[in-house]
Formats: sequence, C-alpha cells, structure tokens
Amino acid sequence: MTNRTTERAARRTTRAARPSRRAAVLAPLLAFAVACGGSDDRADELPAAPGTPAAGTKGGAGQESPAAAGKGAFYDAQMKYVRCMRTKGGVKDFPDPKLSGYLDWAKIDAVTDPNGKGEEQKGGKNGACASELTDALKLEPPHDVQRDYESMLAHAKCMREKGVSSFKNPVVSDGNVMPGGEPDPASPRIDTRSPLYKQAREACKDELLDGLDGMQ
Repeated sequence: MTNRTTERAARRTTRAARPSRRAAVLAPLLAFAVACGGSDDRADELPAAPGTPAAGTKGGAGQESPAAAGKGAFYDAQMKYVRCMRTKGGVKDFPDPKLSGYLDWAKIDAVTDPNGKGEEQKGGKNGACASELTDALKLEPPHDVQRDYESMLAHAKCMREKGVSSFKNPVVSDGNVMPGGEPDPASPRIDTRSPLYKQAREACKDELLDGLDGMQ
C-alpha cells in the first residue's frame, strides 16, 4: 500500500464521524478502513444540504457572520498544525494552508519524501501533530453534500477519461460523501506515481471543489 493511498483511505474513515467536506489525514492515527466506490457513471439524486454563507459575509452592524468567523478559526487552527509539522513533525518545509484554510495537497506532495514513510501526509513523525490536526478538523466549515458528490463524481469520470480506467466513483453513505479513486486500497491497483496518473490528476484537478483535493 502506498503512503498516499493509505492516507486517503484513512481520511475517508473519519468522514463518517461528521458531515464535513474533508475527512483528514489521520491515517496511522486511526484504524485503516476502506470506502467502497460505485462504478456507475450516473449521478444519483441526493437531497441538497443547506449551503453555507460565503467567507467574509457580514452580519448586522458590520460584524462578521458566525460562518465567516468560523472560517477564520479554521485557518488559524490549520496554521497551528502547520507550525507543529515544521517543528515537532519534522517537516521543515511543510506548506501554509490555502486562504480558505484547507491544506494545499499539491505542495504537500512536492515536499513528501518518495522513499519515506509518508510522515508529511500523516501528522508528522510518530503522529506528533495528531492533536493539532484533530483540533483543526473540528473547526472545518460545513459543506453541501450534493455539491461535494457532484464534484467528486465529475473528477472520477475525468480520471477514467484520461486513462485511469479503474478509478472508482464516490458514493453517499449515511449523509456523507465517501470518496472514490482506488478500488482496492488494501492491494492498490492504481499507480499514483506513474506519468499517466500524474497527467490525469493535473488535467482533472479543476473538477474538484476547494477542500476536496486529496480526498480521492
């Protein structure tokens, strides 16, 4: 099992605990589990979850709305995790999160040692930053399940069209979106380091909403 596949599989397990967009990178800190993905290209009808106000939305008297304040708290918590990763986690070049608060997986991939144990994507050395990561995840803003599902479904279709034929669709379970991708994380069939896969990821990246990158 590759480090990247392991990390994705574990992030799916935490997703069922709360209906948020990102399940996180608690891979070795949690039990490994596999999320099943459908292979039917038809988008299932799902009830749309309530949307969240845009960042920076103001309430009365020029004050920030709770949603906007929450996003600021999420970013601050992610920065605390980033600082931990650069020190206790042993990844001195760990990148800042995006302005939205979500981790920048393209940049994290770039600083990940291909011959290492994937500590860059799993909370640092020996899970040194697990508590900081957990705290950040608790502050992740809620998101629209329907939009997340449609985004990941479009991404899965794109990946297959670009040559990654076994890339599976996401599914919805108990009101949460379970990402697709690798059909058998316990015995990976998709080579995520191959040129074909990397080219497909680059070509299909815009199909994913902010915060979904790295989920599948």
